[in-house]
Amino acid sequence: MSREVNTTMDKIVSSCEPQNRRKRQLKKLRPLLLVVPFAAFFYLFQLAPMIWVVINSFLYDDSWSLGNYLEVFDSKFIIQGFTNSLWISFWSSIVGLAIAALMVSSLRHLNNRIRSAVIAFTNMSSNFAGVPLAFAFIIILGTNGAVTLLLKQAGIIDDFNLYGQWGLLTLYIYFQIPLGILLLYPAFDALKQDWYDAAALLGASPMRYWLNIGIPVLAPALLGTFIILFANAIGAYASVYALTTGNYNMITIRIASLVSGDLFLEPNLAAAISVLLMALLALVTAVNQWLVSRSYRHA
Repeated sequence: MSREVNTTMDKIVSSCEPQNRRKRQLKKLRPLLLVVPFAAFFYLFQLAPMIWVVINSFLYDDSWSLGNYLEVFDSKFIIQGFTNSLWISFWSSIVGLAIAALMVSSLRHLNNRIRSAVIAFTNMSSNFAGVPLAFAFIIILGTNGAVTLLLKQAGIIDDFNLYGQWGLLTLYIYFQIPLGILLLYPAFDALKQDWYDAAALLGASPMRYWLNIGIPVLAPALLGTFIILFANAIGAYASVYALTTGNYNMITIRIASLVSGDLFLEPNLAAAISVLLMALLALVTAVNQWLVSRSYRHA
């Protein structure tokens, strides 16, 4: 009797095994199914446009050629656009990163209520960009802006051109600072107050503490934040276009004029410029990753 019962139980268990196997497979596939919408969205709005840009950058007069790239390097106007964009992006990232680091370092010494209010304001101001930001700068620092007129009356400045190189640099620095603060704020939690106290007891000055302890610990975060700020600046379009109406030569303005201009439409040339811009950002990111890996290795 017991043998028959065991045989029956074995048959039931063996019949249930395929069902259990299917359930386990479904459980494994469920997370994958949830990723499918994101993958489709990523392909449609990231990979597909990138593939289109790369392919069309090699089409010149309806044939495969490097003519678009040769035209880019032969054009002093396009090279000037790259130079202006790189100059403004580099210095706005450096200055914005320095100011953001100082502000985050100061926030750590404030009470929680003030710190939360500053972070909330920073989060809000990080989204204040584009046309509204350009309009605000025109009102404040334009030719007849409120602050410009006050500084002229005080004799501090004779003239300030918001629509030139230094005016654009001021605009870029402004929208780099909130983003830098939000990115660096969690990184400063790695610094322990005990380290500062121990360094002070050993006779180290605040400057020596930051040079030997603080900055080396924060180096990966600082380098990563710099790359993000640099990419954020070099890809900016709406603010500079609204401020200068396209009269200042920036590489994003050149790309837009080639795909939506009123006179000459050269989307393939714009694609070649975009590929070079992507390659430049990829190179900067690769250098950043190399520096970050070295900083972790020597930490």
